[in-house]
Amino acid sequence: MIKITFPDNAIKTFEEAPTGMEIAQGISEGFARNCVAVKIKDNLQDLNLPIKEDSSVSFITTNDDEGLHILRHSSAHVMAEAVLALYADAKLTIGPVVEDGFYYDIDMPPISKDDLGAIEGEMKKIIKAKNCFKRRVVSKKEALEIFKDNPFKLELINELVDQEISLYQNGKFIDLCRGPHIPHTGMIKGFKLLKISGAYWRADQTREQLQRLYGISFFDKKKLNKYIHLIEEAKKRDHRKLGTRLDLFSFHEEAAGMPFFHAKGMDMWNSLLDYWRDEHREAGYVETKTPVMLNRKLWEQSGHWENYRENMYTSVIDEEEYAIKPMNCPGGMILYKTRAHSYRDLPLRAGEVGLVHRHELSGALSGLFRVRAFHQDDAHIFMTPDQIGEEVLGVLKLSERIYKQFGLTFHLELSTRPKKSIGEDAQWEEATNGLKAALEEYGREYIINEGDGAFYGPKIDIHIKDALGRTWQCGTIQLDMALPERFDLSYKGRDNEKHRPIMIHRVIYGSMERFFGILVEHFAGKFPLWLTPVQAILLPINQDLSEYADKIKKALEAHRIRVEVDKRNETLKKKIREAQVNYIPLIITIGDKEKESNTLSVRTLDGKVKMGISMDEFVAKACCHIKQRSLDEAIL
Repeated sequence: MIKITFPDNAIKTFEEAPTGMEIAQGISEGFARNCVAVKIKDNLQDLNLPIKEDSSVSFITTNDDEGLHILRHSSAHVMAEAVLALYADAKLTIGPVVEDGFYYDIDMPPISKDDLGAIEGEMKKIIKAKNCFKRRVVSKKEALEIFKDNPFKLELINELVDQEISLYQNGKFIDLCRGPHIPHTGMIKGFKLLKISGAYWRADQTREQLQRLYGISFFDKKKLNKYIHLIEEAKKRDHRKLGTRLDLFSFHEEAAGMPFFHAKGMDMWNSLLDYWRDEHREAGYVETKTPVMLNRKLWEQSGHWENYRENMYTSVIDEEEYAIKPMNCPGGMILYKTRAHSYRDLPLRAGEVGLVHRHELSGALSGLFRVRAFHQDDAHIFMTPDQIGEEVLGVLKLSERIYKQFGLTFHLELSTRPKKSIGEDAQWEEATNGLKAALEEYGREYIINEGDGAFYGPKIDIHIKDALGRTWQCGTIQLDMALPERFDLSYKGRDNEKHRPIMIHRVIYGSMERFFGILVEHFAGKFPLWLTPVQAILLPINQDLSEYADKIKKALEAHRIRVEVDKRNETLKKKIREAQVNYIPLIITIGDKEKESNTLSVRTLDGKVKMGISMDEFVAKACCHIKQRSLDEAIL
């Protein structure tokens, strides 16, 4: 007899070991059709496998994120099977699920996007066949025999400690896999192959060059159509194209992965920095600056040389090894030690918008989203143990306030100790519990990512959501007890004894460059008045009014309004159209009537025109809108 306990504590008894599907069908046939897998305690299991002992179970359905993950995992198998049907000599490597779909790395001749249609055609045949996913457990010896013609699979198998290995078969296709999988291929209702890129086996440039095929899949074809629509919309918002068209930034082969910001881009950049400084000054932060290059001894002391060396650029100066900083933290440690501290000084909040460099593979570079040189809006908070909750809560509230200014929402994730880390177990436990307590007090739901923390401490990651519903990990709050220990930081406590401070590393924009790119796509280049590079443009209707337009420009610039004059010998209609295409919020027409009456005729991006506005009224309303950093499109 097998007793099955459901989430509501109801119990059902089976004479023989039931499968997950049989249990689900006992609830209802409709429910069973939507089930993807069964969860026994914390372990996911295929629905067609028997449950051989008394167990508490719950079901993963097509409505769950875990269900979508399993679907995409299965879709990767279907894609791999389709590739083998078309390219018999192809060798499969690995095919994981990623944030936005799945991919499979395959050793095969290079293919183009035009070839994806044929692969999709084969996938449709496999899906229509409704082939079941069947799990097999074999010995390591058997696995080596099954995959004897695939050197990549053999390499993976030989690294496994287990003597029993699980495989999955659907139709004639078989693959090395832990599972679980959807019951049959027919559950894939909507799918699309998205792109192809190159990849090295195990990200090692000395190893084989592979073809990486990306795809997306859903349980519902309507969701696929919605996703494809969002992709098309995202293409229109591509920050690389908009950045070029709006003259914001560019990339050049002389500095691969290192952006060049143009004058208009710097106007927007400085607006972001001014806002950052205003908010941090209000929140009790001071601003600091540390060198870009520091010696090896420092990086060994911080642990970066051991744990992060492969991502760092190095040089030799006066026969001593140096590294360009990939992070601002060690410089912050040195600053803290420049004077003695008392508990009365704490918390000490020090911010730095520091330029850092990290070596990224050339294939991973992606506009402003993945670069080799970028600015982090770092801050380091030094505090006593009893201040942890209050300070973490303060960072969360500051982050919320800043993101709200851009119309961005967010969710939170707590990441715990990774395998590769420094510090004592007790320190990690205290730090993790401190973050959990602050999150509970903050009162918003959060996800736990086991083993995904920084090497020196657990962290809270803040994932913002843009206008298209895409999420981006920007802000992070990392609690660190290891670096203060390594740098022997201290403060004098109430008892006049030396104590070790607790430290928070945190960013809100994250990478300034990346956040810049996100905002370009979030606003689709149509920035709010306070942020946009050119806030107003003056259009004299003839050359005789150019001098008067320059006078108006100078008057507006005196109020720190960013303004340009278009003196080209073009029609007014064309000038207005180009200003609208470049998303300039305030388009001011200058004619004889405006000059005589000392007024302005202003067109806004919504197409509305207001005539006869006095200079004083225009300046007052525009400056108020800018000062408030308003998102409202109604400026006048």
